[in-house]
Amino acid sequence: MADEALFLLLHNEMVSGVYKSAEQGEVENGRCITKLENMGFRVGQGLIERFTKDTARFKDELDIMKFICKDFWTTVFKKQIDNLRTNHQGIYVLQDNKFRLLTQMSAGKQYLEHASKYLAFTCGLIRGGLSNLGIKSIVTAEVSSMPACKFQQKFCHPYFLLPSSPR
Repeated sequence: MADEALFLLLHNEMVSGVYKSAEQGEVENGRCITKLENMGFRVGQGLIERFTKDTARFKDELDIMKFICKDFWTTVFKKQIDNLRTNHQGIYVLQDNKFRLLTQMSAGKQYLEHASKYLAFTCGLIRGGLSNLGIKSIVTAEVSSMPACKFQQKFCHPYFLLPSSPR
């Protein structure tokens, strides 16, 4: 429980630190999201490397996405993804009905515009994890009612695994 509280506090401080530097004119606002996503990307790469070092090779993209939704998500957020959907053409939607990084914010609509700040790191986390499994992707997040959110993941490469994949 203590490690979860530390993660939430660290995440909040990362977001506020990046945006405070933007207010001081060091970084423009649009670049804050990119900076947070890049931080998440690097963390995602490292976590996937650690989590998959003793696992068997994944046989297809659905297996990878199931791993992300079950094992990876459980380790990072202490619960599985609530729903995984796909169109079987490289687009997956991961739905978390009670996303931990948004639960500290009010359930009211007044904070909906600030939700993207708190989702950028996680988009990078997913993208970095998939990247380390040999999948180039685009990950976006959408919030319609707090604290539920959907992460849409789209493969950018027509092939499942790139030839240089470490897995």
